[in-house]
Amino acid sequence: MAGRIPQHFIDSLINQVDIVDVIDARVPLKKKGHEYTACCPFHNEKTPSFTVSQQKQFYHCFGCGAHGTAIGFLMEYENMEFVDAIEQLAADHHIDVPREDSPHTQGPDNSGVYNMLELAAEQYQQALKQSQRAIDYLKKRGLSGEISKDYGIGYSPDSWDFILQQGQSQTDIKDLASGGMLIEKNAQAGSYYDRFRDRIMFPIRDRRGRTIGFGGRILDQGEPKYLNSPETPVFHKGKELYGLFEAKKSVRNLHTIVIVEGYMDVVALAQNGIRYAVATLGTATTADQISLILRSVKKLVFCYDGDRAGKKAAWKALENTLPLMRDGYEIRFLFLPDGEDPDTMVRQEGQQAFEQRLQNATPLSDFLINNLQQQTDMSSMDGRAHFAELAKPLLNKLPESIFKDLVNESVSKVIGLHNKRLVEAAPVSQAKAGNAAASKGRHMRITNVRLAIGLMLQQPALLKEAHLPDALRGSEIQGISTLFELYDMIKANPELSSVAILERWREHEMGAYLNKLLHWSIPDAENKATSLTMFQHASEKMLQALKNQRLEALLQQSQQSALNQTEMTELQQLMQRSSSNNQD
Repeated sequence: MAGRIPQHFIDSLINQVDIVDVIDARVPLKKKGHEYTACCPFHNEKTPSFTVSQQKQFYHCFGCGAHGTAIGFLMEYENMEFVDAIEQLAADHHIDVPREDSPHTQGPDNSGVYNMLELAAEQYQQALKQSQRAIDYLKKRGLSGEISKDYGIGYSPDSWDFILQQGQSQTDIKDLASGGMLIEKNAQAGSYYDRFRDRIMFPIRDRRGRTIGFGGRILDQGEPKYLNSPETPVFHKGKELYGLFEAKKSVRNLHTIVIVEGYMDVVALAQNGIRYAVATLGTATTADQISLILRSVKKLVFCYDGDRAGKKAAWKALENTLPLMRDGYEIRFLFLPDGEDPDTMVRQEGQQAFEQRLQNATPLSDFLINNLQQQTDMSSMDGRAHFAELAKPLLNKLPESIFKDLVNESVSKVIGLHNKRLVEAAPVSQAKAGNAAASKGRHMRITNVRLAIGLMLQQPALLKEAHLPDALRGSEIQGISTLFELYDMIKANPELSSVAILERWREHEMGAYLNKLLHWSIPDAENKATSLTMFQHASEKMLQALKNQRLEALLQQSQQSALNQTEMTELQQLMQRSSSNNQD
């Protein structure tokens, strides 16, 4: 396991993130007054009850009760762990995530592997400049020096130790081997040889632009035509995509991605002005890869050969896409003529014609229905019943959404069946529980402790002027320990934003309680002067309540036994203050 992410980095990252941008990239938002609204992505609804506050950097659904910060949204919507959400936000802002060294959390340090992979990429690029044969091959494929440079294309010489010689120490050699660049020849002797020889090299980069692996294309005849890096500590084929980093870097407002099957397809499309293509890494398109794309864009076009293998790969991609579908996504499938691939096609017809093909690609719903129709005899009742049975498990993969309703309706029309018979009843317990929680939150009983906590959460800057009486610390007033824990945190870290505070309490048993208080609508809380007055008034009320508790305790004690002089003096002072307050 890697070292712990420093808290100060998380706080700083949260302050840089705008929750509206994070959510709008996944769920289209509409501005309504000071907030943004949408139909909730976490339950099926026709009327928008999902709100996003740019001021509070918080989302809340009045329908199902879902609520949280930008990090919480990613965790729920993308099914991410906390650390994954942090890394996603950091990657979106082109920031490296630091790690703290800890004897309990520090795992393998892969920095050496990354460094040696980057070194290998640089050496391959230098070798390309010195190989006229490799240069001629790329020119024959229609690639310019500019595209080759943008994608870091290189050449691995026909040598058994070109990369091996780059290792200046045994540690370097071990890092090269760990990164998949070397193959062990003799384990006992610790001898290695290069994995890639006499190949055009395509570096595979992660979301931060770090080289994590390579794809190598043989220049002449030979097998395998493409050779990929093996699974390594930094490279997992099913989770990465070739060209995604380059696409996000080249296209400022990226809204569409085309997914193709080969490295050369990606760079050929880029050479012809289509710089938003990515490729899988020698495997079928996985759910992780599709999810990775849909975090960046809302339109995805799968581009395959029109043969049987291409249709089979497309169907597998469709099955992996269904659980990830949300309203606002546009998924299409483009099948090229037999014998053609994106590389040859775009060179023949050019950018405009190829992009027209992308525009006219088959929508996911049409591909699904057409494919199922080809498997059944739609002219008979038995055939239509079989069609329904084939469709049902696929439809049940779709999350509750308007898109799902529309697909159900389309399938129903094809077979002439009421669409409610097509899908299994969706569980409603979660939505009901959410409604109850939301209702409870809206009718929260006001106490001075809750008011003080709510004001601190919504206006952390208040504590630059406001203070809590130290006499309250350690008292038995309900919620006072949480109040002071929060108070001390903000006093020690005055730069903390509301959502940064919430994230610090994510794993705390009171985290859900604080989430409710941040969303709590406190009248005039946005006005600093009013908030300060309310906070001070709540503090005074709590202090008075503490004194009243002490007064009652002393009175009860005096009825059972005589008070000493100190206790008697305290009782008299408390009674005078109580009398004065009552007169006021």
